[in-house]
Amino acid sequence: MSRSDRARRLLVRVRRGVLRRRRLLAAALTAVAVGSGVHAVVAPPPPRITVLVAARDLPAGSVLARADLAEASYAPGTVPDGLAADAAGRVLAAPLRRGEPVTDVRLVGPALTDGYPGLTAVPVRFPDAGAVALLRVGDRVDVVAADPQGAGATTVAADAPVLAIPAADRSEGTQGRLVVLGVPDGDVERLADAAVRFFLTFALSQ
Repeated sequence: MSRSDRARRLLVRVRRGVLRRRRLLAAALTAVAVGSGVHAVVAPPPPRITVLVAARDLPAGSVLARADLAEASYAPGTVPDGLAADAAGRVLAAPLRRGEPVTDVRLVGPALTDGYPGLTAVPVRFPDAGAVALLRVGDRVDVVAADPQGAGATTVAADAPVLAIPAADRSEGTQGRLVVLGVPDGDVERLADAAVRFFLTFALSQ
């Protein structure tokens, strides 16, 4: 058999093989084309923003530790306002649920009065820790200053909202409990003076 005959027979075999497998080849080429098109159409995922959230349920008054915080990924446009840049060491003014972002209004600080125009956040130490245990954030109280010498009592702040109740510090001993109240600017000095000279207590406002 001549070389040209062998070449023709080889060509015939190749053509027959291609024809037998044309459907498989067509399907493979189609899959490649579709895959390339999908890859070109699908946009890359948007950038994510890292946000500090509570790693577990945390009660009001907790001093935040690093272990209490975790990182969560948020899409742009969904990040809450007022995020706390460095929350470790700060005191919670309100409870936090696991996964909830840590914002300034959840921490003891100036932002506590954002919902109370015209009021200033003032820490007040009440000697009766048992009475303070009855309070909850959002309660309103009248602060009463009683003269230890028995000269009477005076209301030094009226209808003051309870903004935060920090957790009791073991070092406080019998020194009572600290409460953060919202009071008008004009009452701040009078309240501070009464805290030094008189016995402070409170009555729940109606």
